[in-house]
Amino acid sequence: MKDGYHRVLHGLNLYAISAVNALRALQEVWNNTPLSWVGTDPCGKSPWEGINCTNSRIISITLGGMGIIGQLTGDIASLDGLQSLDLSNNKGLSGPIPPSIGKLTKLSILILKGCSFSGPIPDTLGSLNRLTFLSLTSNSLSGLIPPSLGNLNELDWLDIAENRLTGTIPVSNATSPGLDLLVNAKHFHFGGNQLNGTIPSTLFNSNMNLILLLFENNQFTGSIPSTIGFMSSLEVLRLDGNRLSGTVPPNIGNLSAVREIYLSNNQLTGPIPNLKTLTVLNSLDLSNNSFDTTSFPSWYSSLSSLVILTMENTQITGQVPPAVFNLLLLQSVVLRNNKLNGTLDLSSISNSELKLVDMQNNNIISYKEIPPHIGFQITLVENPVCKGIEKTYCHPLQPNPSYSSPPNDCNPPMCSNDQVSSPNCQCAYPFTGNFTLRAPVIVGLGNSSIYSILQSSIMINFTSYSLPVDSVSISNPIRDANNYLILNLGFFPVGTNRFNRTGIFSIESALNNKIYRTPKTPINFGPYIFISEQYTHFQDSASSKSHYSIIIGASIGGFVLVMLAILAGVYAFRQKKRAEKADKQNNPFASWIPDKSSGNIPQLKGAKAFTFEEVKKYSNNFSEANDIGSGSYGKVYIGTLPNGKMIAIKRAMKGSMQGAVEFKSEIELLSRVHHKNVVSLVGFCYDRSEQILVYEYIPNGTLKDSLSGFKLDWARRLRIALGAARGLQYLHELADPPIIHRDIKSNNILLDDRFNAKVADFGLSKAIGNPDQTHITTQVKGTMGYMDPEYYMTNQLTEKSDVYSFGVTLLELVTAKQPIEKGKYIVREVRQRMGSNIQEVIDPFLLGTTVLNGLEKFVDVALRCVIETADERPTMGQVVKEMPKIIMQLAGLNPEVESPVMFENYEWNSQRFNHPYNDESPFVYSWVFPHSPLEPK
Repeated sequence: MKDGYHRVLHGLNLYAISAVNALRALQEVWNNTPLSWVGTDPCGKSPWEGINCTNSRIISITLGGMGIIGQLTGDIASLDGLQSLDLSNNKGLSGPIPPSIGKLTKLSILILKGCSFSGPIPDTLGSLNRLTFLSLTSNSLSGLIPPSLGNLNELDWLDIAENRLTGTIPVSNATSPGLDLLVNAKHFHFGGNQLNGTIPSTLFNSNMNLILLLFENNQFTGSIPSTIGFMSSLEVLRLDGNRLSGTVPPNIGNLSAVREIYLSNNQLTGPIPNLKTLTVLNSLDLSNNSFDTTSFPSWYSSLSSLVILTMENTQITGQVPPAVFNLLLLQSVVLRNNKLNGTLDLSSISNSELKLVDMQNNNIISYKEIPPHIGFQITLVENPVCKGIEKTYCHPLQPNPSYSSPPNDCNPPMCSNDQVSSPNCQCAYPFTGNFTLRAPVIVGLGNSSIYSILQSSIMINFTSYSLPVDSVSISNPIRDANNYLILNLGFFPVGTNRFNRTGIFSIESALNNKIYRTPKTPINFGPYIFISEQYTHFQDSASSKSHYSIIIGASIGGFVLVMLAILAGVYAFRQKKRAEKADKQNNPFASWIPDKSSGNIPQLKGAKAFTFEEVKKYSNNFSEANDIGSGSYGKVYIGTLPNGKMIAIKRAMKGSMQGAVEFKSEIELLSRVHHKNVVSLVGFCYDRSEQILVYEYIPNGTLKDSLSGFKLDWARRLRIALGAARGLQYLHELADPPIIHRDIKSNNILLDDRFNAKVADFGLSKAIGNPDQTHITTQVKGTMGYMDPEYYMTNQLTEKSDVYSFGVTLLELVTAKQPIEKGKYIVREVRQRMGSNIQEVIDPFLLGTTVLNGLEKFVDVALRCVIETADERPTMGQVVKEMPKIIMQLAGLNPEVESPVMFENYEWNSQRFNHPYNDESPFVYSWVFPHSPLEPK
């Protein structure tokens, strides 16, 4: 009996050794793992964050949204007791999914969504016969769907959407499995790929339990299989955005549980399908197909649950029966670009839910208006009824207002640093991300009541699971090209101003592909996907920090435990030696001695390699008096070279240093940049384990500072815009190699003593090594509000991404507003007011100073830079060519004449400014000039 006990104990300890080895191997290739990942026992008294254990066996890894960078290696296969693996929303996780993941035979949940994995979906996933939940959405996976996935007979959720998958949908035959065997699956989410061929009729059968079938935005051809009509449990059907043809099978009317049908943007023909039996249908979109010309179907008035009806460009004729508009739940009717005629009669309408009627471009000759007490948007533009008359309904629709969660009966405080006031008016660092609804029945982007319902629904769910969330905010709703509704969510912590890692893990886990449906309305908020932004405000507890001081080898007693400690010690020693060897191989300065031509010398053009003693001397021994700011990178000191030149010395903190290869690449890149509108790198220091960058000193701070401090006049703003454009054009077209900045914003445009603009901060920049390269595929980085939406959605970075950010900066220059302010997006705000109402968003200081010659041309250039499709934006070369010839001449300026230093021309708002090399801490500037703006005249 005793021998049996020892055998079991010995087996558990061998497993523990194997598990630690596997996690250590992953830790070697991963950056940003939790601080608690130290010691020899992930399941012991000081458990590792994100690791859950049962009887000393690791059963789950939950590391969503941790900003992990690296690859998922085959070492994961050693954790053969693993039941759940969630690495979602780590954009830095790239490379292929290792085939050895198929050895985790106990795995039931696998969530790798929102990462940057590439290559094929491993065929070995088909051996995970306990898998119930598989989410690979929003990666860069390519190739075919493995037929082996058909072996996953317990699978409930299959989400492979928003990748680059190609080929046909596999179905079973005599020799191979297929997805038709997944009869227990309720979710097929395949949208946003490049799948092609026909949708197999054998994919569906009456034994299937599918609830959501999402095949939108692929390249499917052929007809809609009639077998879809066999699935009585189906609630959402999305086949829109394909190349489907032929008639819609009549038995679609058998889908008695279906709430949403999207068949738009195909090549469907024949009659419009009769769907009068679908009494729970909320949303129907048949737009942009080639149906037979027919009168408006009368059976629509029997769809008692209908909320949204969209039939744009479907060849319907005749009059719309007034009874349709009185459906009790109907909120939106979009029938534009058809052949509707006669009289539109809304005079007897009683439906108070109706929000929108869009019947542009039809043949309506008269209109019986709505009763005065009923209010909604209606447009009859490009109908005969509007010819020669001025009525509100003869104007285009007004764009939806923006939305941001209001405070909950409290007064929002002024928050410091990066903190934000929560709906409960508490300053905190929120955990944020984009919440994308793939099939929402929501009408308007400014629909505050719907967002309030969603907000309450999430909080009810979070409270029921005792998650550490005090409140949830919703802001900036937009619809993307796929007709997905994207909301920005902010989660605020309970009883503190920041989350710990466990709190982030729990929120990520709770939001991983759940559906929220409110019980008292037909509004469906699912399915959705949550892609979080990396949380950088952890306040590590004392216990976490103390893990660094744990001494391995304390005797607990017992021979087996002593052996375990010895084995762990041997393993750690070997790993240390391997790490030291790898570090030496990867250190580009390992054999480089400054000022001597030996080893792998960085290829520099003009930048000087300073010794640490030199930099120390120039900065007055890094004295507090020379400290002019600090940020996440480290501290910035003002210094003076022996020749009297002022410099800014940016010294990295130990915890923020790059790898040596990255540091070498950055200084080589910056040393090649020489232009009057780009901040110059004077030199660097890579000595005594220090990483220090030395820049020219720019005295007048950032453009963002000046927009809120110095009140810049119109002429100087135009010259700043042109200077910044020239600097950016140089990076794109003349630098060798060309450079994409990736973080253009007002904080990264500095102003010298004559207020000339200089582009700065190349920490996120990417060089284009291949002249034929059209884009760089890389993880999304930048600043929200300035970020190119196409880059954000595709991970494909181009020079046009900088152009978009520059356009936002131009709008900021003319409005003095931040890109996202009080829930309003500057691009949308200016677009809405372009023309007669543009004065509403212009900086009030400008309106009271002078005539703004060239303003409309200036704003026009800015709006062309922020067109959503990158191909339609101008290049920076085109912007630079246009600005002097059009804007400057209209404003009566000579763009080639440099402005004198005239501080007395400016109003000054006394406040603390951010240092131009600083991304966090503010400080007060002080200059010596004839008349200080801080003193009365």
